[in-house]
Amino acid sequence: MIERLSPAKVNLYLRVLGKRTDGYHNIATLMQKISLYDELIFRPIKQGIVIKCPDSALPEDENNIVYRAARSLLSLSSFQGGIEITLKKNIPLAAGLGGGSSDAATTLMALNDLFHLGLTRDRLIQIGATLGADVPFFIFGQRAWAFGIGDKLLPAPENLPKMWFVLINPRFGVSTKKVYEGLNFGLTKGLINYSIPRFCTVNDLAVGLHNDLEKVTLKDHPKLSELKELLMGHGAKGALMTGSGPTVFGLFAEEDAAVAAEDSLKKTEAWSVFRAHSL
Repeated sequence: MIERLSPAKVNLYLRVLGKRTDGYHNIATLMQKISLYDELIFRPIKQGIVIKCPDSALPEDENNIVYRAARSLLSLSSFQGGIEITLKKNIPLAAGLGGGSSDAATTLMALNDLFHLGLTRDRLIQIGATLGADVPFFIFGQRAWAFGIGDKLLPAPENLPKMWFVLINPRFGVSTKKVYEGLNFGLTKGLINYSIPRFCTVNDLAVGLHNDLEKVTLKDHPKLSELKELLMGHGAKGALMTGSGPTVFGLFAEEDAAVAAEDSLKKTEAWSVFRAHSL
């Protein structure tokens, strides 16, 4: 038996470059893992795949991405046994934080270690790409630029200092598919040339925070604009919606400032508040 923590992510920068002929969109995004975790326990059993999600509305069958990740990996190996996976959810669902993708990535890496399958990181990334666009990132590293549909990854600069985040989740979900459908893009043919912004300090990031998906989600949920303003009013250097939302985060350079903001914002029960740091 092994236990693993599965981190959430935030998008510090996200540009949608155009719609592809296959219906997906080309993006350029800077993703950062943060210290908000789901917890997974992996226990070998004689046969089959058993998923348990206590205190969660998540499915416990093939409709759960963790189940599909385990099935994909075990079907490609000579391993004859089975696995029981218990998933304790702490990352909000459909929140723009990548919880499901992270859980799938953690499952691939954990089973590779537990059963000594010997698959390389690149091979795990290939398998992860068949499960979801964000899964490869969670295998790739702590911070990375992602291009294409999110499957082309480049290491991001490691010189950024530790950052602190206060996240507000308004306790409702958003459909990523519907958000992308709300963008007004024509089909894009051929290669897209894009210059990667350079971020060297937390202040650089605060000024450069950007998410093209915000305009769609905030149009449908204007309350999120108020939450961003609230974070700025509590000392954040910048505030942004992550992914397709609806979670918004404030960026802080100092832990003390993040702690103070979290303590104040938690006094209201209308939303969920989390504090985390960059990994």
